[in-house]
This record gives sequence, structure tokens and C-alpha cells, in this order.
Amino acid sequence: MPDLSPELLAFGFIWYIAFLFSTTCHEAAHALVAKIGGDSTAALGGQVTLNPVPHIQREPWGMVVIPLISFALSKGQSMFGWASAPYDPLWERRHPRRAALMALAGPATNYLLMFLAVIGLRVGAAMHWLGRDPSTGRADFPTVILFVFFTLNLLLGTFNLLPAPPLDGSSVIMLFMSENRAHRYLDWLRGNNFAVLGLIAALLVFRQFYPYVEDFAVNVLIRGQF
Repeated sequence: MPDLSPELLAFGFIWYIAFLFSTTCHEAAHALVAKIGGDSTAALGGQVTLNPVPHIQREPWGMVVIPLISFALSKGQSMFGWASAPYDPLWERRHPRRAALMALAGPATNYLLMFLAVIGLRVGAAMHWLGRDPSTGRADFPTVILFVFFTLNLLLGTFNLLPAPPLDGSSVIMLFMSENRAHRYLDWLRGNNFAVLGLIAALLVFRQFYPYVEDFAVNVLIRGQF
């Protein structure tokens, strides 16, 4: 069992709250855009909400158990989890572009949360509301919270945009297809069980290029603020 110090437990609590809120916003955005587009499946399940309970009830392992276990086993280096919003496959086939917008809504929400964290960091630094302890060099509590939200939502948004099933990006690419081509694509995508293979491939690719994405985002958006 890893050594879970009080400091690590406090950091884990911050990460988990950020994960829970960000994932809830992600899935609520899926559900809301689907409802606007004519599919009320997720809305009828109570998922057009920022209350995390309906989302946890749908995916208790992905939203509670696995995130906490992964954080403990990695000694605070990472947190892994998932959630989902139901949809009507017949609606997706009738309206592939609307389904693509539904898929895009989740990662877009993560990027919105990331930019809100950037605004908080930049304004807080400019107004001297945020900073570091001069004796230890450690960032203060509000800075840690905002940086966790920045890091987590950049990761969630980028990962979910990869065009591999079951990730959102595998549906988002239908925005760039004609309706006939989108129907043929859905026949291929939904007619085969690519979820496990796609997720493994996505993880392998993501590990290779994401550090460059993160470095670029940090350098452009928040470098030099602290």
C-alpha cells in the first residue's frame, strides 16, 4: 500500500473534486446539446445537470472507485476515470451532424473550464491575490486549485478529441463528412467492437504527443505568471 501522507491526501482531494466537477460538466454538456438537437435520452436520465449524483449513479466505477485507486497507486502522479451519457443510436443515424456536435460539446466544455482557470491564474497573479510561500516556495491553495483545473481539463479535452472509439473524437469527425459518408462511417464504427482496441491505441499515441501539447499550453497561457 503506498504511503499516503496528509499532504498527498489533501492534494488527492483537490484532484478528485476537480475531476468530479469537470467530468460532470463534460457529460452534462453532451446531454444538453443532445437534448437541443432532439435526443432526450440523457435528459430523461437526469444528466442535464451539474449535480454529480446522476452521473456517478450511471458510472460509479469510472467516477469514484477507479479515480481514487489510480491516484493512490500512482502516489499522486495521475488520476484516471470515465463517465458516459446515453444517446439514441437511431437519432445519431438520422442526424450525424447533430451527434457530432453532441460529442464535441464535452471536450469544448473542458477547454472552457481550462481557459477559466487561466483567467483566474492570470488575474490573480496580476492583482497579487495568488503567489507562493516565500519560505518554502510552494504555491498557495487557490493557485494549486486553479492549476489542477487547468491541467486536468487540458488533458481531458485533448484526450477525448482523439479520433478513436470510444472517445468523442471518433464522432466529432463526422462534422467534416457529408451525410452519406457519415452513414457509411457509422455502419463501420458501430458495426464493429473497436472500443478496447481504440482506447489502447489512443493511450499509446496520447502518451507520445501530449507532453508537447501541455508544454505549449503552459508556455503560451500561464508561463511567467508566477
